[in-house]
Amino acid sequence: VERGGAFVAHAAITAESAEDRRQAESAGGTTEVYPLATFAIGGMLIFVAANDLLTMFIALEVFSLPLYLLCALARRRRLLSQEAALKYFMLGAYSSAFFLFGVALIYGFTSGIPGRSAGVDFATINAAVNESPASRVLLFAGMALLAIGLLFKAAAAPFHVWTPDVYQGAPTPVTAFMAACTKVAAFGALLRVFHVAFASASWDFTPVLGVVAVLTMLVGAVLAVTQTDIKRLLAYSSIANAGYLLVGVLAPSKDGLSGTMFYLVAYGFSVLAAFAVVTLVRDGDGEATHLSRWAGLGRRSPFFASVFTFILLAFAGIPLTSGFTSKFAVFGPALAEGRAWLVVAGVLTSMVLAFPYLRVVVMMWLSEPGESTPTVAVPGGLTSAALMIGVLATLVLGVAPAPLLDLATGAAEFVR
Repeated sequence: VERGGAFVAHAAITAESAEDRRQAESAGGTTEVYPLATFAIGGMLIFVAANDLLTMFIALEVFSLPLYLLCALARRRRLLSQEAALKYFMLGAYSSAFFLFGVALIYGFTSGIPGRSAGVDFATINAAVNESPASRVLLFAGMALLAIGLLFKAAAAPFHVWTPDVYQGAPTPVTAFMAACTKVAAFGALLRVFHVAFASASWDFTPVLGVVAVLTMLVGAVLAVTQTDIKRLLAYSSIANAGYLLVGVLAPSKDGLSGTMFYLVAYGFSVLAAFAVVTLVRDGDGEATHLSRWAGLGRRSPFFASVFTFILLAFAGIPLTSGFTSKFAVFGPALAEGRAWLVVAGVLTSMVLAFPYLRVVVMMWLSEPGESTPTVAVPGGLTSAALMIGVLATLVLGVAPAPLLDLATGAAEFVR
């Protein structure tokens, strides 16, 4: 861990203690970041590939527990970082309990099927939806509790309250990791559970998840307008994008599945590039995340301001960016399947969400730099690679999205 870097070596050290100050002043040594990130990625891979709910729950814990610790590893603003980790842990524990209780109710619902034993694998659940003599209350309650656990990880309203605080308090590389990878894992699991296990009950859960999608888009877009911190702004942007992704999840066709997967890939690359720029805008106290500090940044560092402007325009859904193609990929199938009310809500909230993005662009380019305007640090090799790959993917997926769309269409066969 280099001196002055983003991470401390150990998350358990009390903030502002003598040991904490000694750790902050030291250079080199071991760090918990890499093994924790490896465990998290492994859990995410199992989470989306699992064929039964119990394995999915184990994978949920495998990738959630490392994330709680990673959020507490910020070198600067240690107290805020540890507070964010504690909030995430407490709410995450509740969501995991909801998920596990839902698994128990679904197991009870699958009992009594002629010629089949009870279980929580997707094939058994799918058969039980059509054949089980058990009360449908068990099915609906189990689906609701499972949805709470999954929607919490997806940062969908009203289970989104952890997102702004955790995104702001966590080290920015960890925030980027969560914004990109955790969202992929959460929506991959949502697609698997609701398009495989509960496919026969789509008429039951679609109205409820549709209301959640509209609420998520509305909360993310409206509250993003009021933010004064760039990381909290991107957090509410992530919440709104979770709502757009839910529109794709609720389109039952293969095009809806492929559009959702395309959106996840495109958004993941864009958000990595956005947070890479955030890590570079700093002063003597570390990252300068207050929006007022970004005024005049376009004149202080036109290259990085141009890159960030391009990413923000992609988030706003401007044509020739991956953001526009992504929204088209999820709104088109939803409209074709008769979900016009979801598409209308998505378009209107996208217009609202464009305002905070454009406000940042105007501040960077049309304001004069002042004494408090931070500098842009020279990126290291890995940061440069992440930034370059993210920007190129955002551009290429907006201009020539066909190869990835074809790949996503083929992958949709495996989801179902």
